Amino acid sequence: MSQSDVPRVARRVLVRGKVQGVFFRAWTQRQARAVGLRGWVRNLSDGETVEALLIGPADAVAAVEAMLAKGPPQARVREVEGMDATDDGSVEFEQVPTV
Repeated sequence: MSQSDVPRVARRVLVRGKVQGVFFRAWTQRQARAVGLRGWVRNLSDGETVEALLIGPADAVAAVEAMLAKGPPQARVREVEGMDATDDGSVEFEQVPTV
């Protein structure tokens, strides 16, 4: 099976807890890029939620989604909510502005 034949999925993930101000977005970007995902990560304006769009092979998306439940050492994840999403055409995995 070639790389282009690998099934791709998109997942929107909301991570709540002590996840802002602890390098969560940079850490997420590194994890996602390491496995070849596209998409983005951003803080939400509530001060306690990080949102990510993960796009790529199903197994890689699932692996990064599982990593988000733990986060980097300084984070304290309280809750993770994942849902199917639509590929937004992202070219690589980026940090984007807070909304």
